[in-house]
Amino acid sequence: MGPISFVKGHWRILLLVVFVAGALVALFVPGGIMADDSYVEGQNDNPTNLEYGLGLDGGTRISAPVVGMTAENIDAGAVNEEDGSVDQQQLNEIEQTLYEELGLETGNARVSVDDEGNVHAEIFTDEVSEDEFAAALAEAGVEVDPDDDIRDGVTAETRSQIIQTINSKINAAGLSGGDAYESARFGGEYYIVTEVPDMDPDELRELLAERGIVEVVAYYPDENGTQTNETVLTGDDIATVDPPSPSERGSGYEVPVQVDSNAAEDYQNRMNDLGFTGEGVGQCSLRGDGETINFDHENEQYCLLTVVDGEVVDAHSMGPTLASNMADGSWANDPSFVMGAQTQQQGAALSVNLQAGALPAPLDLEQEQTLSLSPALADQFKLYSLLIGALSVVTVSGVVFLRYSDVRVATPMIVTAMAEVVILLGFAALIRMPLDLSHVAGFIAVVGTGVDDLIIIADEVMDDGDVSSQRVFESRFRKAFWVIGAAAATTIVAMSPLAVLSLGDLRGFAIITILGVLVGVLITRPAYGDILQRLLTDK
Repeated sequence: MGPISFVKGHWRILLLVVFVAGALVALFVPGGIMADDSYVEGQNDNPTNLEYGLGLDGGTRISAPVVGMTAENIDAGAVNEEDGSVDQQQLNEIEQTLYEELGLETGNARVSVDDEGNVHAEIFTDEVSEDEFAAALAEAGVEVDPDDDIRDGVTAETRSQIIQTINSKINAAGLSGGDAYESARFGGEYYIVTEVPDMDPDELRELLAERGIVEVVAYYPDENGTQTNETVLTGDDIATVDPPSPSERGSGYEVPVQVDSNAAEDYQNRMNDLGFTGEGVGQCSLRGDGETINFDHENEQYCLLTVVDGEVVDAHSMGPTLASNMADGSWANDPSFVMGAQTQQQGAALSVNLQAGALPAPLDLEQEQTLSLSPALADQFKLYSLLIGALSVVTVSGVVFLRYSDVRVATPMIVTAMAEVVILLGFAALIRMPLDLSHVAGFIAVVGTGVDDLIIIADEVMDDGDVSSQRVFESRFRKAFWVIGAAAATTIVAMSPLAVLSLGDLRGFAIITILGVLVGVLITRPAYGDILQRLLTDK
């Protein structure tokens, strides 16, 4: 038999072998199939490439709603109905009016257009009533009914951006296996769920409580000699960020940043206009105690303040070299400088906030729902899961061997069922899926339902005794496979809502079950049929 004929005659079995081999590589080869920069040899004490969630690794899950109020589908006249173009200036004017009328802090108002061309106005505070919100919109020329047009909560786009930002914060902080997602509740309310392994509730709560709105504020004397301040850079103007390091000035920490090229020239020009590159060089004597900055002074100050969520975390002066480069206009060609922080913790938080960006809206942590699990207890769950999985394999194997006295039928059945689990584990390792207790339950269900299908195949093809004829075998196998296919379709349809909806642990169970059914129908069941055919027929 030539190689081509061999492949044609055994392609189902070969396909199973290829998938099992790929799964083993994904599971045990350092870095897996798609190694990335996050893998560092020698820093992973896990013998496999599997990642674990809260139930198997310990950590904290916090669910909380978003603080905010939305006026939906407002008639702002900012969208051209003919060509769909958006008048961004008008949207900015409405947003600015909300800030002025409601006295909002930076980042607490937003006016945007969704993909369908509908205009939404949002405010991210719980200190404004619906009537006050409607009155502020009226000042901007937008009439809304506070009872019908304004609702609690934020838009789906804002929730999506919150999830992206939290995931970025988790990744920037080096918290492997963490995840953020949306959970729908009865009554139309949405919660943002954040899960981070190996972190206690206070640490995660502190991470989520920070909006991460970073600003560089110029603190300088005006024409009358009175100290004033002006925001000259925001976090959106920062292109790249490096980790914090001890300050060369002798105290505090520095976070090197690269300013976006689109904002660099404006920042440079403003520093020149305000005098920071002339008489203001080195003229900042403000000092802090590690927590706050003391603004009690007599002399004129030219300080660049690092402000995070409205709190000043550092104040420093313009250095001579930086001032010289800005004065001659060359700094904009390589727009880099350092932002300061008084403590290492503030520096690390500043770096994370700049990398991840600011949260579009705050979370209402007063209504949080918290689940915390210690790593020691999670290790016990991991051991128990392994024991239960082994016990299920032994139990199923025993039942199969009791049901069939023919080793030719029972042994391939057990091997094929285990191959299905290996493929699923390899897939989980490949996509870095954090395994939890719900996934373990799904794996056990896959073993049970998989063997059920294999028993249906074996019983059908061995019905009425003699099955030595290849034609008879194939006829009986097709009949059994139709039954298995119908059952698989039913399972997928039944589990799909659980896999799509945000229903907590039920989602993990449903995803593993559906994947197991698909792997079984497309790979393992056909391979088992080929194995039986070669063992039981004359071919």
